[in-house]
Amino acid sequence: MEISAAPLIYLMIFAGVVALVQGLYLVAFGKSISMDSRVSRRLALMQKNGNREQVLEQLRKEMSQHMSSRGIPLYALLASKAQKANIAFSPKQLVGIMAAAAVFSYVAMMYGTSVADPVRGVVAVLMGVGGVYFWVNRLANKRMSLLEEQLADAVELMVRSLRVGHPFASAIGIVAKEVPDPLGTEFGLISDEAAYGRNVTESLKSFADRMDNQDLRFLAVAVTIQQQSGGNLAEILDGLAKVIRARYKLFRKVKAITAEAKWSGMFLSGFPLLALIAINMLDPTYYDGVKDSAAFVPAGIFVGIMLTLNVIYMKIMTNIEV
Repeated sequence: MEISAAPLIYLMIFAGVVALVQGLYLVAFGKSISMDSRVSRRLALMQKNGNREQVLEQLRKEMSQHMSSRGIPLYALLASKAQKANIAFSPKQLVGIMAAAAVFSYVAMMYGTSVADPVRGVVAVLMGVGGVYFWVNRLANKRMSLLEEQLADAVELMVRSLRVGHPFASAIGIVAKEVPDPLGTEFGLISDEAAYGRNVTESLKSFADRMDNQDLRFLAVAVTIQQQSGGNLAEILDGLAKVIRARYKLFRKVKAITAEAKWSGMFLSGFPLLALIAINMLDPTYYDGVKDSAAFVPAGIFVGIMLTLNVIYMKIMTNIEV
C-alpha cells in the first residue's frame, strides 16, 4: 500500500510559517514583548531608553496603529485581533510578513509536493495569511485571558493605595510598577498620559474601548461617576473588584461546564477533515475511480460548503454568552 506524505508536508509547512513569524517577532523586539516576563514592556523600554516621553510615544503608536489601518487590503481580517494582542509590528510590516510567509510556503511546496503551480500559489497565499492570523489570534486570546485574570487584583491594589492616602493617579502608577504585562504596560501608559496632562478617565475609556472589555468599561464608568459626583473612590473600587472577581469566577465556571460540548463540537467539525487527510495518506488512489466524473467537482464543492456550515453551526451552539 502506497502512503502519501503530502498532508503531513502541508501541516509541517504551516507550522513552519507560524514558527517563522514568532521567530521574527522575538528577533525584532526581544524579550520585552513576552507576556510571561515579570518586568513589563514599558519598564523594560524605560530601562533601555531612559526617555519617558519617547517610550510613551512608542507605546501609544503600537497600541493604536492597527485599528487605524483597517483599510489596508487583507488587514481588516486581523486588525481587531492585532489590536488586542498589542502586536508591536506595524500593519505594513505584518502585511509584508504575510507576503514573505506565502513565498516561504510556495518554495517549500515546490520542493516538497508535486501539485500544479496555480494550486501551489493559492495554497501558499492561504498559508501565509492563515499562519499570521493563527499566530495573532493565539497571542490575542492569551493576552485577553491574562488581562481578565489580573484586573481584579489590580483594582484591589488601587484600593489599598487609595486607603493609605495616595491619589488615584499615583495608585495607577503603583499598579504599573507592581503588576506584570499586559496590565503593567497598559496602566503605565495611563499613568504617563496623566503626567502629561490627559484626563485619567479618558485614558481608561480609551483602554476599555481598545480591549473591548466590559470590566474595564465598568472601571472607567466608576471613576468617571466619582469624579463628577464625588464619593469614596476606594469603597467604589472595592465593590467593583468584588464584582469583577465574581464575574471572572462565573465565566470560568461556565467555561468548565461547557468544555465537553466545545470539544465535542471541535471533534465533530474536525473529524471529516482528519478522515480526508488519512484517506489521502493511506490510499492516494482512493478517488481515482470517480475523480473524472462530471459530478465529482460539484459534489466536492457541496461537501466543502456543508462542512463549513457545520463548523459555523457547532461554533454557535457551543459559544454560550453570559
